[in-house]
Amino acid sequence: MFYGKIIGGLIGLLVAGGIGLVLGLAVGHAFDRGLVSTLKSGSPGNIGRIKASFFETTFLLSGHLAKADGRVSQQEIEHTELIFQQMNLSAEQRTLAIDLFRKGAASEFSVEPVIASFLRVCGHQRQLHQTLLQFLVSLAMADQRIEPGEQAALRQIAALLGVSAGRLDQLLRMARAQEQFQGHEGHTAAPPGTSLGDAYAALGVTKNVSDKELKQAYRRRISENHPDKLIARGVPEDMIKLATERSQEIQGAYDMIRKTRPQMR
Repeated sequence: MFYGKIIGGLIGLLVAGGIGLVLGLAVGHAFDRGLVSTLKSGSPGNIGRIKASFFETTFLLSGHLAKADGRVSQQEIEHTELIFQQMNLSAEQRTLAIDLFRKGAASEFSVEPVIASFLRVCGHQRQLHQTLLQFLVSLAMADQRIEPGEQAALRQIAALLGVSAGRLDQLLRMARAQEQFQGHEGHTAAPPGTSLGDAYAALGVTKNVSDKELKQAYRRRISENHPDKLIARGVPEDMIKLATERSQEIQGAYDMIRKTRPQMR
């Protein structure tokens, strides 16, 4: 790639002569490097490596998180089994996932090298890091509460991924609220027991937001879980169904709020 150097050099030469040429070439070179990096990150080979890393990291950390409170609960086992079913794993994939889960639950397991390897493969894709964290949050909440050990493990993982404690707390609040809308499909009524407060929390906003801000939050949450975008970033296709179900929960929360706002009906 050399287009950036050519354009930058010409502009620099016209604006500031010889010095401008040198500066323009330097800026253009930086542009070319960034462009090459972007193109490489989206190549089929790199996407394949990201998918493999995402799969491996997810189940290693799932095992670590399940054991963080001292033991792997029956609810966590059932939740992991449900993930296997939702992902429609082949026999080979299921065996690999179970093996990774057990390795993550072992006492000698270390989080740091696993996250470091994941970041080397996936780079600085913040949305991909957040998607991984959302899967782990879902597992931690399988038994309807988060133990201190699980909380500490999530905070460590989030910090290593570059996700702030405040953002993790927001993800936890949204996940708790979104679970209230499980089973929502299309424009059907929200499940019994859900409240308007749950709906706002599921979208990561408060009841005082404007209609415009509410729409923006809704679109942001839907975009974060959009199947095509997740696949393009390297999330394995097998895991997309989990994101699709989360989108349905977000839709249910938004539908409930919209009915209470005259201008949005």
